[in-house]
Amino acid sequence: MMKKYFSYKIFSKPFNPELLSGIMWNFDITGLLENDDHISVFTSDISADTERQFNEAMIRLKNEKVLESFRIEKEILEDQNWNKLWEKSREIIRVSDRIVIKPSFKNYEAKENEIVLTIDPKMSFGTGEHQTTKLVLSLLEKIVKPGMKVLDVGSGTGILAITAIKLGAKKAVAVDFDEVCLENCKENCAINNVENSVEVITGEINDVNEKDFDLIIANIQKNVLIEIADKIKSKLNHNGIVILSGLLESDKDDIEKKYCSLGFATIQIENMDEWIAIVLTL
Repeated sequence: MMKKYFSYKIFSKPFNPELLSGIMWNFDITGLLENDDHISVFTSDISADTERQFNEAMIRLKNEKVLESFRIEKEILEDQNWNKLWEKSREIIRVSDRIVIKPSFKNYEAKENEIVLTIDPKMSFGTGEHQTTKLVLSLLEKIVKPGMKVLDVGSGTGILAITAIKLGAKKAVAVDFDEVCLENCKENCAINNVENSVEVITGEINDVNEKDFDLIIANIQKNVLIEIADKIKSKLNHNGIVILSGLLESDKDDIEKKYCSLGFATIQIENMDEWIAIVLTL
């Protein structure tokens, strides 16, 4: 049976896609597209609570005089509709001099020393477009060393785990609670010829049995990162490294307070627009 998703088209005056996207990624959504005059937010849940959260967030912006007006339109999508929408909007993305992301239906000839990631999402976060994904990819390029063992928490499309392997990591474990992400991650691993090096698990960090990771990546959101901080520490080798993202600049103090209380030390912070990625070590 084909799975249904729900699209909320959010229009605003003035239209600020970066602001709206940043706010919506704080909710439990499964995808987001920025269009010319609106953003499309995708969820697998059409509960009244979801709609209420979106409306309350927009009303708050209006009350704060950030917006003059807004409108939200809702529609039901089938899997195939999502894929068509995605294909219309995808381009080849250059993250750095070395890392390039492309969809499977576009050709790109890799230059010397380039790493080309072929990523097709199925309602999974991690297409390479969002600032947090770009931040983490750029950090992986600097941090991953040959032979590393990597854990990607909230892996989505698997883009971060796949990149770690292509940069020289020996093994990566990708874990996400969404079954759609499981299927999508496996497909992307196969497309990138790393399926033998990436173990894909459906569940949460507690469902990962291994505990000796050299690098843990978690591109999620502040509340979840604070909630799983102890679990992240328990899975990390001594002197291991953690990359945390999915964070706004305003989240920095709360994240550092929690992780530093567990013995972590911040070694680097990178930012892009209002988004940040924090690198810590034990």
